[in-house]
Amino acid sequence: PVYAYLAVLPVKIFGLNEFAVRFPSAFFGSLTVLLTYFLTKKIFRSNKEMKISSEAVALYASLFLAISPWHINLSRAGFEANVASFFIVSATLFFVIAFQEKKKYLIISAIFFVLSLYTFNTARVFVPLFVLFLAAGFRKWLLENKKTVILSALTGLILLLPTLTFLFSPQASLRFKEVNIFSDISIIYRTNQQIARDNNTVWSKIIHNRRITYGVEFLKHYLDNLNPSFLFIKGDGNPKFSTQDVGQMYIWDIPFFIFGIFLLFRFRQGAWWIIPGWILLGLIPAGTARETPHALRIETIIPMFQILTAYGLVYVINKLTTIPIKFFIFSFCFLFLIFNFLYYLHGYYTHYPYQYSGEWQYGYKDSIQYVVSVEKNYENIYVTSALGRPYMYYLFYTKTDPDFFRKTAVIKRDVFGFVNVQGFGKYHF
Repeated sequence: PVYAYLAVLPVKIFGLNEFAVRFPSAFFGSLTVLLTYFLTKKIFRSNKEMKISSEAVALYASLFLAISPWHINLSRAGFEANVASFFIVSATLFFVIAFQEKKKYLIISAIFFVLSLYTFNTARVFVPLFVLFLAAGFRKWLLENKKTVILSALTGLILLLPTLTFLFSPQASLRFKEVNIFSDISIIYRTNQQIARDNNTVWSKIIHNRRITYGVEFLKHYLDNLNPSFLFIKGDGNPKFSTQDVGQMYIWDIPFFIFGIFLLFRFRQGAWWIIPGWILLGLIPAGTARETPHALRIETIIPMFQILTAYGLVYVINKLTTIPIKFFIFSFCFLFLIFNFLYYLHGYYTHYPYQYSGEWQYGYKDSIQYVVSVEKNYENIYVTSALGRPYMYYLFYTKTDPDFFRKTAVIKRDVFGFVNVQGFGKYHF
């Protein structure tokens, strides 16, 4: 529900329009760029023994996130996942600050973690695992500050109380049941056939056990999200999350990203272990889904990729000792980056709106404006549902009174339990 509440003020100020409902995502997406700077500095907290400047890594990481195709695409539409990422980055930042400076910030961290759970489904899987991971990493400090830890935990639990009954209800798992690989019974049919062809031998029942097969499927879907084509060439196959001709990251990122991973484990600077843990845990929700790779379900890991890229770049720049060579390589790298960025922007603003307008249900607004202009001449209006759930667009563009909708709506649930609005007033879908 968080995104809906965050949209209240923009709608009040700007009116009920596309700009207003997308504003929270753009606003918090921009703030995530700023918070990435502070988080990076805290993770790689500099001292005399550090090999790489945390200030430089933080600045470049923020820059790379600001111009990231992945982050721009998701920040410019009303995606709850984008706001959830802001809360997770904020929560982690305050967690690290509590450890390094003021322990009272642990309470603020707990609040932000809980807010992420109220924002997007993926956070319900990632955040509990990530909090346990952070607790294990900072266990010594946490044991020394039991009072603050207990107070923070109680704050989080109290804030979770309103949603606990829902989290354990059948409705809470509807989306998971619809998209997860474990509800795919074709895997069971396939393993049973394989066992039958092997004459039901014991070794076949072990090799073709459905649990092992589901495990292999999970691993395959998990690793799909690290596919180089997805990350650097074409991006997500869903045009809502990618322009289709630029990856979730730029080709420019490849050498520095790989180098950054190597250097992270080599130098182990500061709380470096947060980054690989964050990535590995952040991929789990997407690993259970049928559609992979999936840019939205793994959006929580976005800042980590930019941090790794920045880490590799800063080290390379520092290693260049002679000024002319440093200037030449630095200039070449950033000219290539600017080319990548401009190529993406050209496609995004020039070609993407025409090629993939259907993915965004383009045409609803114009057709609804026409219908509104003639609706007084008709007793019933019938609308196709072939272009996505039309009722929400009619409610939005006609600015229908919610009370009128509740009184006249004809609602049924599909086999997954999702709400299907078949009509309201004189509209039939």
